[in-house]
Amino acid sequence: MSLVLQLLNGGLGNLAAYLAAHVLLCLLPAFFIAGAMAALIPKASITRWLGRSTPRQVSYPAAAAAGSLLAVCSCTIVPLFAGIYRKGAGLGPAITFLFFAPAGNILALAYTGSILGVEFAFARFVLSLFFGIGIGLLMALLFWRDDARHDAQTDALFANQASVGPAATGVLLALVALLIAGTLKLWPLTATLATVHLPLPWMEAWQATLLHWVPFDAAKGEEGVSVQGSLLIVLLLLMGATAYKGLENIVEGANRWTWTTLGLAAATLAVAALRFTPRADGLELALTGRLFAVALALWAVLHYARRLNANDWQAWLWESWRFVKQIFLLLVVGVFVVGVIRQLIQPEWIQALAGKNNLLANAVAVVFGVFMYFPTLVEVPVARMFLDLGMHRGPLLAYLMADPELSLQSILMVAAVIGRRKTLTYVGGVAMFSISAGLLYGMWVDGVSLLWLMLGLAAFAATLTVALAWLQRRQQRATQAT
Repeated sequence: MSLVLQLLNGGLGNLAAYLAAHVLLCLLPAFFIAGAMAALIPKASITRWLGRSTPRQVSYPAAAAAGSLLAVCSCTIVPLFAGIYRKGAGLGPAITFLFFAPAGNILALAYTGSILGVEFAFARFVLSLFFGIGIGLLMALLFWRDDARHDAQTDALFANQASVGPAATGVLLALVALLIAGTLKLWPLTATLATVHLPLPWMEAWQATLLHWVPFDAAKGEEGVSVQGSLLIVLLLLMGATAYKGLENIVEGANRWTWTTLGLAAATLAVAALRFTPRADGLELALTGRLFAVALALWAVLHYARRLNANDWQAWLWESWRFVKQIFLLLVVGVFVVGVIRQLIQPEWIQALAGKNNLLANAVAVVFGVFMYFPTLVEVPVARMFLDLGMHRGPLLAYLMADPELSLQSILMVAAVIGRRKTLTYVGGVAMFSISAGLLYGMWVDGVSLLWLMLGLAAFAATLTVALAWLQRRQQRATQAT
């Protein structure tokens, strides 16, 4: 019974910590961006760069370039992936975007270089780009029939519109600005501009209670829950309760619950941008540059949203709500299960198994990434800890490539978007490429000459090219037969 209670507490604690820390400033804007892409962008605007008929030399680099600019974790990238896929992006470019964005974005690479070294960051970038395009090409050729059917069935909303209107463009840019303002950890966003002291001395005791309920343990990925986090959870629950009444029938018109939901969403983002510090004499609120950036972005969203006609903004809110219903519950389940499994897995096991660069060590590192998920940027200091405890750099790279892509909650969410069969193939491909990347980089670390490494990478590329050519010929024969 004590073990069961420990597992349940681990799952609930992990869920509470996740909702308090990560689901707001990144995931909440992502759902609204995904909804806007689905409802406000003409299909032609997506397929021009990412469509299945777009030349590969255009679509795959464009997908990787788009992903490199978003400093978000895998859970945040899934709604964006769902948005571009539903609006007409080809499966291959969409998968490349999904793979490359969490591991190869500019901020993650810069942070990796500062903590693990420039050489490690360069290897992560090159191999993530190379294998991200490879897995995209494989998925596109393996599931070309499904891709063609999906292309024919993509949402025809605004199909007669030749370009994105100025109001829709403004809404999208403002939402992207909101996402960036909420996620970047750079000055002046992190700067404290002013402080406000609230006479609430009981807050320090409340913080101690929260840490007792949900402990902080970096080795297990347990992040705890802060006073600010507990307030954000309350706001999130209120927002969920009002959203069902305010957005479920939004196509019939807005009601008071609609405005309550949107007001709670704005208030939640504003509270998340503050910095709370409980003290013995009260609570100190730090007004940061992030708060003002978020407020400015929210004003811009409202400014441009008011210029949309009723059908447009109702469709936008409905699509955003549809993505929430499709993805969010699976995210919650995945985070809870990961919290349960973390109670059983000891980091010492991984350190013992991944101390050398071999197939088993890299495979263990990839599996470890599934059940010990850390959000983008958090996984880098954790990787530093594993390195200091004896993990080989090869398996460490395999872990850093797999962790953002193959977390359990991400797998569940991706399956809701593209189906279980494609998701299992994607998971298998990512695991294979991550293990290969770890082995190659580990060989370099162990002193294998650059010539042999280049030959090995060329052999891998040649094998992939032959496989792609064979799949393409099979596709052409099947197309001619029909």
